[in-house]
Amino acid sequence: MDPLPANAPPRAAHPNDLDRKRIERALGARKRYRYVSPTVSPVSGGYAIASPCCSRNIDPEGGIVDVALLLHDPAAAVWQLFRKDHATGAWALHSLHPRLPGLLELLNSDPDRAFWQ
Repeated sequence: MDPLPANAPPRAAHPNDLDRKRIERALGARKRYRYVSPTVSPVSGGYAIASPCCSRNIDPEGGIVDVALLLHDPAAAVWQLFRKDHATGAWALHSLHPRLPGLLELLNSDPDRAFWQ
């Protein structure tokens, strides 16, 4: 494989299949809504997590709702964890994490029900 030319932009580290699968496996340890199967989809710079809305709090029909958005900021070497503000339909920054495992631990425990609603 040829090295990148000196003036080429750096390759994005995220999304990648290895971390996507790590996230999928980690979601198996979540505390809330363990009986639904969330999906992890690649997005520019990270991953989006969606799940059926079994509580009917967000979608009375039980459709697929956004749960979390995980974006990696390579310049700051930090993960950004976003929650969905379902009232406005916008993503809201929840917290910053130096490593993916710490972010996933918070997402899985969700003590304030910010994600698994």
